[in-house]
Amino acid sequence: MAKFGKWIGGGLGWAVGGPIGAIFGFVVGSIFDGSTGEMQVGKTTGYSGRTTTGGYVMSLLVLVAAVMKADGKVMKSELDYVKIFMKNNFGEASAQEAVKLLRDLLKQTIPVNEVCRQIKQNMNYSARLQLLHFLFGIAQADGHVEEKERQLIEVIAREMGLGNSDFESIQAMFVRNINADYKILEIEPTASNEDLKKAYRKMAMKYHPDKVSHLGDDFQKAAKDKFQMVNQAYENIKKERKIA
Repeated sequence: MAKFGKWIGGGLGWAVGGPIGAIFGFVVGSIFDGSTGEMQVGKTTGYSGRTTTGGYVMSLLVLVAAVMKADGKVMKSELDYVKIFMKNNFGEASAQEAVKLLRDLLKQTIPVNEVCRQIKQNMNYSARLQLLHFLFGIAQADGHVEEKERQLIEVIAREMGLGNSDFESIQAMFVRNINADYKILEIEPTASNEDLKKAYRKMAMKYHPDKVSHLGDDFQKAAKDKFQMVNQAYENIKKERKIA
């Protein structure tokens, strides 16, 4: 059985219940295809402990499906992005299973607000930030972020309890404008060099891959992209200001 399937079968934690569990109820057979694993979808309330890798994958794919459907069309490039992302980080077999699962999820009606509230209630802040980063990456897969996709991602961020400055920071990593590097670091272009250094240290700590180490080495590795974007923004501003 592929690694992706083992994640799911290895434990879903809080995601086995609530709206996320209900959405995945219809694909139980696909998840455990060829295995003897079983999953029961029930009702769960309250914080139920550390987010498992399986629960994180489920949450990610449900939100990815919602964003992919936001502009009324599903692009092959978006599916390819998901497959490439999964392949680069988790292997070919995992990528194939993820795309197969996504195709089924895209046929479902996803209660975005309810899903986000479940995630907010159970997942820590750093893991939610990483979800946001993944969603913008999917939205940009066809070369640019459609406005309907951007609006939905903004709703998702708000409903997951993410601050507006954090939303704008991650958005600026994918939707570039003249002040994008400053937005990534959550400061104004008028900020002093000292404030720039303080902002960089703060953001480097906030987006450090170790913040999602509880999700496993695979997702910690994927989180390095976000961390590197913070480093690049800092280097761009230093170059612009001729700071050694």
